Amino acid sequence: MSRSISQGSGSATSLRFADISPSGQARLLDMTHNRLIYGISIIPFVGLPFVYWKYQLDQNAWGLLFWTLSYCIGILAVRLQQRQYLKDRVNLEPAVAVTKWLPIILKMALVHGAGLAGLVLIVAGRVPFEFSLLLYMSLAAIMAANATHQSPVFSAFQRFFGAAWGGCTLLTPWAFPAHWHLVLPLCLTYILSIHRHSSIAHGFFMQQIKLEEDSAKLAENYRLAKDEAEAALRAKNQFLTTASHDLRQPVHAMGFLIESISRRNQEPALQPALQDLKQSVQSITQMFNSLLDLSRIELGAQPVNLQTVALDPLMNDVATLFREEAHSRQLEIRIRLSGGRALVTADAMLLRQSMINLMQNALRYTQRGGVLMAVRRRGGCWQFEVWDTGVGIAEDDQQRIYSPFFRPEHAWRIDNAGHGLGLAVVARCADLMGASQGLSSREGRGSRFWLRLPAAQRTERRSAAREPTLAATERSIALSGRCLIIDDEPQVRSAWLALLSSWGVDAACVASANEALALLDAGFLPHAIFCDQRLRSGESGFELLQALLERCPDAAGAMISGEFDSPALAQAEQEGYLVLHKPLDPEALYALLSRLLSLPDNDLS
Repeated sequence: MSRSISQGSGSATSLRFADISPSGQARLLDMTHNRLIYGISIIPFVGLPFVYWKYQLDQNAWGLLFWTLSYCIGILAVRLQQRQYLKDRVNLEPAVAVTKWLPIILKMALVHGAGLAGLVLIVAGRVPFEFSLLLYMSLAAIMAANATHQSPVFSAFQRFFGAAWGGCTLLTPWAFPAHWHLVLPLCLTYILSIHRHSSIAHGFFMQQIKLEEDSAKLAENYRLAKDEAEAALRAKNQFLTTASHDLRQPVHAMGFLIESISRRNQEPALQPALQDLKQSVQSITQMFNSLLDLSRIELGAQPVNLQTVALDPLMNDVATLFREEAHSRQLEIRIRLSGGRALVTADAMLLRQSMINLMQNALRYTQRGGVLMAVRRRGGCWQFEVWDTGVGIAEDDQQRIYSPFFRPEHAWRIDNAGHGLGLAVVARCADLMGASQGLSSREGRGSRFWLRLPAAQRTERRSAAREPTLAATERSIALSGRCLIIDDEPQVRSAWLALLSSWGVDAACVASANEALALLDAGFLPHAIFCDQRLRSGESGFELLQALLERCPDAAGAMISGEFDSPALAQAEQEGYLVLHKPLDPEALYALLSRLLSLPDNDLS
């Protein structure tokens, strides 16, 4: 079958029919079949003028009239056949439809061509030279039209053209008895011309189908890759959501224990080490928050909180995060700060995540040299920039570099672990904050990415330098009061006891609702109740907190959880309960307790 369809010559048919899928083969058959139906349908309109002309010549026109009527009957037949063809194209697999209908269409083409040659046979030697000349010219025009539109299945056109024009060429001596020696060379030349033209047209159709199939395959591959990347992203976000509680528990306990040790420490030499430990826990906490916030950004569920943000401290924090990685790869990280002048209106979390992503991207594709973070004034804005000496980005890729899941070809060679989302998140963050972003790059030389944010008024800036001093002063004052903590992790309960006792608070820690109720029955009346949202016994932390507050109407209560998107937490917040997220900052907890335990009625729930 493939041999009969792709019988062309030269480069036009270098693409074989077997290289095309069954659906592509069926489309080629559709085009040829439609053209064949159309060609048969217009023939009566060609025959009728010749019938009338012959009648005007006072010649017997019954033969031509019978020929025309025969084509009218043929039109009805092929129209009925077309209905069956269309049904089969819907109901049959493409390969089966091609196998069934190809022989039928080849026969139709052969009969149609023979029918056109029959017109010449009917009038040859019986009409004037002008009649025969116009008839041959009309048939030549029909051949030329079919050379383009009937050539998708090349063997069908070959049968049609061979029968029609081959018959006309053989009948030339009878059609032009006085001039056949002039007309015959023209007919033979026309055969060569039409064959070449139809062969080229056939090659065009084959190439078109092949290109469409290749494009469809590429689109499908892109869709599969996109689905795979989105599935990986969803899996990562699901993991972070599910595992965040378990991941935060040890960090939560570590922060409390370090604060407790620091309160009891009498050795000044240990204070710097304890301060470093506190800083490390804060960095881990910030990392957890960033991971979960990134998940929200990627899922498009991150609220925006615009405020005044100082760029210099953020730049120092980001540089600290990546300095060890850069050092291990013998790369240099440099910072060019503003001297405290760069204040912008932005969402602090979104801006920090954007900076982290830009730095991560710069280091990932930098093999030697280093990365520079800088900030500079641009009119009424401050522009944060990340310069690198990496591989650079081709000009054709620069417009698509911020698209989700897009990675340049060289990126896959250097690092195949990414999903192509880092810069897309930057673009999303910038859009949420109303900022602009861009880049300039030279392939092989490096890149410069920038974020431009509106400058904020200096009077809006809150003094960050005073907050630790105030917190340290407040923590020097001992607290008093009773707290009840419900948490199913022994390690966390021990950390709560150590920390609260170091602050002078009488704390009781239990693991379940039964233990908590038993403690109340024993006469322990707390001023503050902290309940973990997820308890190992399967109990609802929120329902337990409500039950305990009913028993202790003068106590204040708060939910504590390592999750962020729990329906129970959302319900608690909607009903006005305080919701705290692990790991808790000891300074923030101290400030909260100092307010709760100092109130006369302690009713903040």
